[in-house]
Amino acid sequence: MIDLASVGAIVGVLLVGLVVLVRKPADTRSVLRWSALAITVLVAAALTPFTVDDSGAAATYLLGVPVVTALLPVLAQRIGRLALVADLVAALVLTGWGLLLGLGIGGAFLPAVILLIASAAGTWAPRPSTAA
Repeated sequence: MIDLASVGAIVGVLLVGLVVLVRKPADTRSVLRWSALAITVLVAAALTPFTVDDSGAAATYLLGVPVVTALLPVLAQRIGRLALVADLVAALVLTGWGLLLGLGIGGAFLPAVILLIASAAGTWAPRPSTAA
């Protein structure tokens, strides 16, 4: 089950990257943040039965920390403050949590980190000129 969730997350990240490259949405960072949240939630949902069987009540925080972490950049964007910092902190926490749980379910959460890093990197990308 963990392998399936990991492969699904990787495929999801690749699809989001393809969509961003082909469609070039106006607010790419928003698409990346929402996609990271969606992939994290779907991975957590897929791993819930396995994690509850294995860890019982501890599944709440084992799966809850990545979901809340992926939610922070989306909330920061909605508030309009410190979205870059939220992207970087979320990527760092998700990476740490994924490595901490790396022998179990943690690796399935790591692909979403790529989207958060891409969102943060998009902050420094040159903006296209609107002058004609």
